[in-house]
Amino acid sequence: MTDLNLTNVVKSYGDVNVLNDINLDIKQGELIVFVGPSGCGKSTLLRMIAGLEKITDGTLTIDGKVVNDVPPAQRGIAMVFQSYALYPHMTVRDNMAFALQIAKKPKAEIKEAVENAARILQLTDYLDRLPKALSGGQRQRVAIGRAIVRDPKVYLFDEPLSNLDAALRVATRIEIAQLKEAMPDSTMIYVTHDQVEAMTLATRIVVLANKGIAQVGTPLELYETPKNEFVAQFIGSPAMNLIAGEITGTGAVTTVTLQDGRVTQSNVPTTDADMGLSVNVGVRPEDMSVVDDGGVMGGTVKFTEALGEVTQLYFEKGEQDEPLIAKLPGIHAGLRGKTISMTAPPEKIHIFHDGLSLLYRD
Repeated sequence: MTDLNLTNVVKSYGDVNVLNDINLDIKQGELIVFVGPSGCGKSTLLRMIAGLEKITDGTLTIDGKVVNDVPPAQRGIAMVFQSYALYPHMTVRDNMAFALQIAKKPKAEIKEAVENAARILQLTDYLDRLPKALSGGQRQRVAIGRAIVRDPKVYLFDEPLSNLDAALRVATRIEIAQLKEAMPDSTMIYVTHDQVEAMTLATRIVVLANKGIAQVGTPLELYETPKNEFVAQFIGSPAMNLIAGEITGTGAVTTVTLQDGRVTQSNVPTTDADMGLSVNVGVRPEDMSVVDDGGVMGGTVKFTEALGEVTQLYFEKGEQDEPLIAKLPGIHAGLRGKTISMTAPPEKIHIFHDGLSLLYRD
């Protein structure tokens, strides 16, 4: 059983602190995805797990054994890099077999491992080709196969699809999902900046921000019940709208009066002590619908994007602010320049105070 645990992990470069107090338990069979803005430490954390970066403080355990000072090759970990890093003069077969040959494994064992990985990744017909004769997606599958043959305890993927075009990204993402289904007991950690990859592949997502972990949860947990404004706006595209307001009614159903005078209700429970609290109301663009009067947000539509399956409406919020966005299913022509009002169901309205969701108060 392969569990991986990070306890109070810190990473610093001299006086520059990059990651602070990282605590995370990963269970066997999970596919954990690290996401976050550029520079948040996603790849650095992955490289510390791999042993390619030294942990400044805290402990990393694999199967209950502290591995802070264990060399990368002895951690039972295989890593798939952003660049395929294939040997151009070697065939697919030899690329996949190379690590086992270096480890002086028996030829029969190597042959069986390579053929088994090739079958899983649908590379059997390509084993005698050189990398230059493969597509980008096939090369990435070879890189994954090179990891599979080692039968590691943990697989690490560092933005493996970022070099592929849009169509190949979709196809290879599906292949990775199918690979995980074919290897249900394998533990995988995957770094990406692509929300679609995170939402479709992950057992749980780890959102990194401000040198630490902003929230850990299943994709739907992060989408439906974000703990803070950062996660609310980072998960989901377009980002969640945030509208300033004040709590004017408390109880199981909370009433918030917005800055422009609109009134909305949320199923977030509050008490009398919350009366008058300055808050931000959060509502996702796709939860909006048009109403004749009132509503959570609205105004004059400044710009529209007709995407076929949906139409995105942009409302000007202020010169220094991001526009409010509504996402309506279907085609809605002729709305630019019109003044409309939008609403959302109370169960879809989030309330944040000082950046934190009121749902997660102690």
